[in-house]
Amino acid sequence: MNQKLRTALSFAKNVLTTGALSETSRKVEIEICKHLSIDKDLTIIEFGMGHGNITKEILANISQKSQVYAFEINPDFCEFVESNVKDPRLKVINDGAENVKNYITSNVDFVLASIPFSFFSKEKAFKILNDSHEILNIQGMYSQVLYTKHNFKKFQKVFEDCTIKKLSYFPPEYIYHCQKLK
Repeated sequence: MNQKLRTALSFAKNVLTTGALSETSRKVEIEICKHLSIDKDLTIIEFGMGHGNITKEILANISQKSQVYAFEINPDFCEFVESNVKDPRLKVINDGAENVKNYITSNVDFVLASIPFSFFSKEKAFKILNDSHEILNIQGMYSQVLYTKHNFKKFQKVFEDCTIKKLSYFPPEYIYHCQKLK
């Protein structure tokens, strides 16, 4: 079975946990990673790794001494990425974003996410956002891809500076870029 079909089937079977029917677009990969820098050693968290498209873009845009902690609840996706992305900077964690503080105890520079906020309870969504804000360094960024803009106010309640960018019309893809300022 070709990779695109296998990916579509895998996402379709797990739509409530992936929040998508297909992988993110190339435009999303570029936009969500646009604040990364190859000139600094960074610590990055990725929520919702999927098949690793954004993960590969992250790795292409960071220094050799940077570190990526990629969270994914689907064990098949974790196995796929571990088999196909061989990079010592990447640590795959088969767990949900709401458990980030069980693994990450020091501050991080970026959180990049493609998790399905629309399917989360209000409590779970705010736990993820608050925990992310807490572990981010001052000036750290949280960037999230969503297919709706109705969650934007949740992000604005937690982060001091938030912007939203629409990348396409069908399906609509929005990138929220939020920065911790204090």
